[in-house]
Amino acid sequence: MLKRLDIAIDVALALEYLHHGLIFTVLDCDLKPTNVLLDQDMVGHIDDFGIAKLFGQGESIVQTKTLETIGYMAPEYGSEGIVSTSGDVYSFGIVLLEMYARKKPTDAMFGEKMSLKSWVSQSLDENKIIEVVDANLLRREDNNFSAKEQCVLSILALAMECLINSPMERISTREVVARLEKIKTTFLRTTQDAKDGNGEQINE
Repeated sequence: MLKRLDIAIDVALALEYLHHGLIFTVLDCDLKPTNVLLDQDMVGHIDDFGIAKLFGQGESIVQTKTLETIGYMAPEYGSEGIVSTSGDVYSFGIVLLEMYARKKPTDAMFGEKMSLKSWVSQSLDENKIIEVVDANLLRREDNNFSAKEQCVLSILALAMECLINSPMERISTREVVARLEKIKTTFLRTTQDAKDGNGEQINE
């Protein structure tokens, strides 16, 4: 559980740095799992800036003909070629869903009637996330099942905020980082007693 959450935080921090930590804003424009590399310490790094965009001062959106990977692009990118920091946030939301559901947005089970986003959204609405989450992360017989379930619920709910159709209503990368770090802190706090008492490993 913690390994995936730490990687998600690493990627979010990298996006936050690109969006807010430089003189000019840099957009990744093609964030997806294959563009996330893990070093020997399992720290996540964003790779492949082949179609990245550099914003000039005062710019917040730009139109481009460069095509992002299908399944990860924000709606406004696919329909109008508009890219912004919100578009990277949308792609990050899809990456989060793929990390925890272990389903690609291009999986054969998805099509016009159902997408990865709608599949997970429906499971949240019906309180059935255990049916979509990777079984290696969440099983009813697990110790600390309740804490793990709440952690995953919080992560998937955050992903849905990243995937709001309107780019103006999506949260920023700064908010994403803050939320993920809060989720991690809460998870560690609620599992610490059980971990100390039983020697349970919670860092999957």
